[in-house]
Amino acid sequence: MELRHLRYFIAVVEEGSFLRAAERLHISQPPLSTQIKNLEEELGAQLLERSARGVQQTAAGRVLYAEATAILARVQHARLRVRHTALGEEGSLSIGFVSIADYSFLPAALKQFRTKFPAIDLQLHELTSDAQVRELLTEKLDLGIALAPLDDPGLVFHPLLKEKLVIALPSGHALAKRRRAVSLKALAAESFIFVPRHMAPGLHDIIISFCRQCGFAPRISQYAKQMQTVVSLVSSGFGVALVPQSVQNLKRTGVVYAATSERSPSIQIGLMHRSKDENPAIERFLSTVQEIAQVYAAKSPDTKARSRREGSATVA
Repeated sequence: MELRHLRYFIAVVEEGSFLRAAERLHISQPPLSTQIKNLEEELGAQLLERSARGVQQTAAGRVLYAEATAILARVQHARLRVRHTALGEEGSLSIGFVSIADYSFLPAALKQFRTKFPAIDLQLHELTSDAQVRELLTEKLDLGIALAPLDDPGLVFHPLLKEKLVIALPSGHALAKRRRAVSLKALAAESFIFVPRHMAPGLHDIIISFCRQCGFAPRISQYAKQMQTVVSLVSSGFGVALVPQSVQNLKRTGVVYAATSERSPSIQIGLMHRSKDENPAIERFLSTVQEIAQVYAAKSPDTKARSRREGSATVA
């Protein structure tokens, strides 16, 4: 029994006539009658009866009609799902992300992606950059949103956003009350809170280098895996920290953020995936995140300030 036999049978039932069914199927009547007869022989049951009122289903025919319509509906559903999956419009993605992304472009990107591609199931996992690399290489993740640099040849990194560093101070700190840029050099004697280097080597090394440019080596008193923990320790008075500017969106009582009076370096956040991964949904997600990250960057205080400076320079 083939799918065409089921289509032929359904057409005869729905038209109530072999002639009209043949016209609907664009075949002649004799071959259609032969196919239905062969189907009855294969199933060992009479499916249709001819009468003055036309073609009627037998009890066995009614069972086959219900099953056949369900089978063809499932086949059509499978056909559409395969097509949508091939186009990257259906499927699933397991995505890792660093907490910094959650304070900047990620919420808006997820909202837009779910609106555009509701048939793609997203599984989100907050992970440090190093953990994401491990999970990607063992195929437990499809995508990772992490901090640069990335030097694994098995992964591809797409830059999304650059952010300046700002200082997080306990609200009771003397410099927190000035409400203006703070010199990093003035914090040389303070205790610093860091993310461990093996979890975010790029961020760690940039902060160390920045401090050294300002004439001191930071005294690290605490380590924390997540940025929200870093901020929590600052609010508790354990020290100060240099954090990406989007962390300012994490409102925490007891913490004041300040720009550095020195020229701050930037960290880079990007999206990474396996270099040979052919999941078409990855490209859909990448395009959405790149679009939203550009909008977020254009609205960031640093970008606006730079635009003002460039505009002033042009006028001058």
